[in-house]
Parts: sequence; C-alpha cells; structure tokens
Amino acid sequence: MEGLLGRNNNKRNSKEVAVVDGREIKELVENKEAFNSFVEHKFRELDLDCDGQLSVGELQPAVADIGAALGLPAQGSSPKSDHIYTEVLNEFTHGKPEKVSKTEFREVLSDILLGMAAGLKRDPIVILRIDGEDLQEFVDRPGFESEAVAIFSQVESENAPLSKCLMEGVKQLTVEHGMPPSSDPWVVSNIVEPAMQELFSNQPDNTPTQETFLAEFKKLLAIIRKQLQEHPVIVAHTENNFDGSGVKRLLANKFELDKLLDSAWKEVPKDKHNKTSKEYLRLSLDKIAASADLPPYGAIDEMDEVMNEAFKLVSIDDGKAIDETEYKKLLKEILASIMLQLQGNAIFVSSNSVVHEPLTSASTLLNVPPISVSPTE
Repeated sequence: MEGLLGRNNNKRNSKEVAVVDGREIKELVENKEAFNSFVEHKFRELDLDCDGQLSVGELQPAVADIGAALGLPAQGSSPKSDHIYTEVLNEFTHGKPEKVSKTEFREVLSDILLGMAAGLKRDPIVILRIDGEDLQEFVDRPGFESEAVAIFSQVESENAPLSKCLMEGVKQLTVEHGMPPSSDPWVVSNIVEPAMQELFSNQPDNTPTQETFLAEFKKLLAIIRKQLQEHPVIVAHTENNFDGSGVKRLLANKFELDKLLDSAWKEVPKDKHNKTSKEYLRLSLDKIAASADLPPYGAIDEMDEVMNEAFKLVSIDDGKAIDETEYKKLLKEILASIMLQLQGNAIFVSSNSVVHEPLTSASTLLNVPPISVSPTE
C-alpha cells in the first residue's frame, strides 16, 4: 500500500468503478436468512476437521483477513499491530484456549462486520480504473515540463544515469497523474520494468542533460500509457482526515461513552482485588477507536505518535494496577489528549492499493462484497 500524507486534494481524474461504503455488508448482516447462509459457508470453510467447532488454529485465517481489512500489516511483521490480532482472536475465544461454537462465531462475526460497515460509511473506499487516459492528459498539459524539470533537478547533482533519473520520475507520479502506485510489486514487474526494457533496448544508459531527460521521460510514459490501455490497473483509494471531531462527539455523548467504558472494563483481565494493569488501556482504546473515528493502534504511524503522547500522559507503562474508576478516568484522559492534539494538528492520510483479485487464502471471510476485477484482464 502506498500512503500519501499532505493536503486534502479531493480531485481524482481516474475513472471510478465503484464505491465500497459498507452498505452491502450492513444489508448482509441485517438479512437474517442471508447472513445465516453466509456464516454456515464460512464456518464450514474454516472447520477443517469437521467437528462442528473452531479451534484457535482454525480461526487464524479469519483473524488474518480481519487484520488485512483493518489495514494492518501481516501478522508477525509489526510488534505494534500484533496485539490487535491477539485482541481479535480473543473476541472469538474470550482469551481461553477453547473451541468456538457456530453460535459464538456468528455473534462475533456480526459485531465485527457491522463495525467494518460503520467504518466504511465514514471512510468509503473508491475503486479506480487506471487505463492510461489520465496519464496522457498529464503529459499533454502545459505544466508537464515544469514538473519534469523539478524531478530532474533532484537527481541531476548526483550525475545519475538516465535509467535512475527516469525511475525517480516514475516514483514521483501518483494516481492523480494517472499512474498506479509504483511501490506495488505487480506494477513494478508488469508495467514499469517492461517499459524501461523497451525504452533502453537500443540506447546507452548515459548521464542525461535536461533536454534528454524530458524527451525520454515522455517516451517512457507513452510506453506505460500503452501498457495501461492493454492491461488497466484497478486501485482502491481511501482518504482519512483525523481532526479529533469523532473523539469530541464521543466525549460529548455520555450515554454512549459510559456504555463503551463499561464494556471495555468488563473485558480486561483483573486480579483478585478486581484491579487491572494500566497497559490494558491500549487494548481498550482499540475497542472504542471506531466509535471515536480513530484507526487501530499500529495501523498508521502518524496516529500512533499521537496515541503514544496520550499514553505518556497517563504513564501507561509504569506497571501499576488500577481499579474500575481510575481505569475509566484514564481512558477518558487519553481520548481528551488525542482530541486536543488532532484539533491542533489534523492528520490527513490518503492511500492507494492495487486490487489484483479476490482473496484466495484459506479463508475469504471478509470478501464482502467481492471485487472481481483484475488488472490482468
């Protein structure tokens, strides 16, 4: 996934194929007959030993799918987000190494899918079809040469060969220019590298002048445009502006806030004195994050920094055990700190990820609705 931080630019030239806003997911869960059929299918898919219950191991593909849907890195690749995978698993197992019945699976899956639907309603995913048309418009517009010169000036002092200069130029282009994310391995191996090979088939790779770079950059983009015409790339585009307004709404709604705090306290481990460690405040924040329009901890680095500052405020890692009253008080202080930080400096995050095909792992738990378009079609 290619993440872009900066000003909010709502202009998208690429063709919108669809908008995934959570309505289909919500309708599925609310349709009792359809949802029961869905659960039955998914349960059978996960129940490898056909004993009518799901073990911790059998639940792992479902947990992995949920993490991916939340935008988290793969399990095991980031210590910061691995605890979220553990928390998702605990939703099913309640923290015990026991098997999960179909009824329990249905109840938890319903809650998770409805939470996802609410998140998609706030922040829809726009599916874009990039077919080379917008890239051609970029090359043809009056400002193209000035942008290309600015790119060239960044690598000119390094006496870099033409190939490196051109690759740097491609990396600077975004979906707004009509270019799919150049950080995606599929785009690199199927679009960028073949275009470079075609361009350099009959010429040396020397250090270019500005004029040479401009001419060859246009040629390269023309080759890429042709490839995109033959094999359009489908990109999922999302935008999020974290400005603290969601946290403010939650803090102002005493009924909802108290209900969430009660639920959070109920689920954290406690000692014989009915106290818990401060460290579980992180998990509780994740539990109520969606209601405050916040991402899970570990999903967005810039938001992690904001949350870490809030955690420092309450000395979350001092190892102290606290009772229910203190726990809820500190959780509200964390939310207030996050709100104030975001009100002073909102964080805008835009991301573009290439959609290759429907999920093909052992579990297609969250493939609702399916995206059946492939860039190789």
